[in-house]
Amino acid sequence: MTSEVIVDVQPKEISIALLEDKRLVEFQKEGRAEHFSVGNIYLAKVRKLMPGLNACFVNVGHERDAFLHYLDLGTRFHSLEKYLELVGDGKKNISAGRINGLPILEKEGSIQNTLKVGQELLVQIVKEPISTKGPRLTCELSFAGRFLVLSPFGDRISVSSKIKSSSERTRLKQLIHSIKPKGFGVIVRTVAEGKRVAELDTELKILLKRWEDAIEKVRKYRQSAQKLPLVCYEERSRAVAMLRDLFNPSYENIYVNDTNVFNEINDYVNLIAPDRKHIVKLYKGSVPIFD
Repeated sequence: MTSEVIVDVQPKEISIALLEDKRLVEFQKEGRAEHFSVGNIYLAKVRKLMPGLNACFVNVGHERDAFLHYLDLGTRFHSLEKYLELVGDGKKNISAGRINGLPILEKEGSIQNTLKVGQELLVQIVKEPISTKGPRLTCELSFAGRFLVLSPFGDRISVSSKIKSSSERTRLKQLIHSIKPKGFGVIVRTVAEGKRVAELDTELKILLKRWEDAIEKVRKYRQSAQKLPLVCYEERSRAVAMLRDLFNPSYENIYVNDTNVFNEINDYVNLIAPDRKHIVKLYKGSVPIFD
């Protein structure tokens, strides 16, 4: 069976078609948001506390300030806070696993007793701005891959409930436990079922590198005259985000009709499966690519 992916990039939307033996088996279409920011991580400052809402507003560089509720600080907020403090002292190579023994954030706590105006936070966008509302934030950071989701300052390993086999769930938990560093939680996604340790280990290293690169940007900011907010990590483009959930190394061709998106997909495939980089091809024909 031959599997191919066709990516049709239009001014207002991107469509991805998965073909098996030239027959359409899956189709996805999404609008091309000018600023797709869900997943982006920022070092930003608290602008205003809102005790009545038990929340605060944070400046992440959008037209309207982003909204962060107390409960979205996450149970491991004190660990994140301490980690940022250590990074600010210029210490290098601080492992997230070294931050332990700190109390979990109380669910019944209040924003005014936890944060102060002007405080620096590491935040991630979980919801795009809508109409008169700014983006929605969380301090429970995560880095999503095809097989795994990595979260700093935890140690829990969770396996997708869609993986029904108890022996496979146990295998995946034991496998991840053996390769993940201390101080990181991991969610095992459904598509990881049946995957070998080498594939999962490669992706885990990629996700860890994204975290390390984000923290390195914080460290450099602290040693410079840069102004906040600072983009520490940018989620990949819509095309790559859509392809990530579809991608299979057995694909024979991935055709793309846009140079910029071709470059993004080419870089992504080169990162996760460098031996398959040749399958990404730029379509330059005059006939519409789906035709």
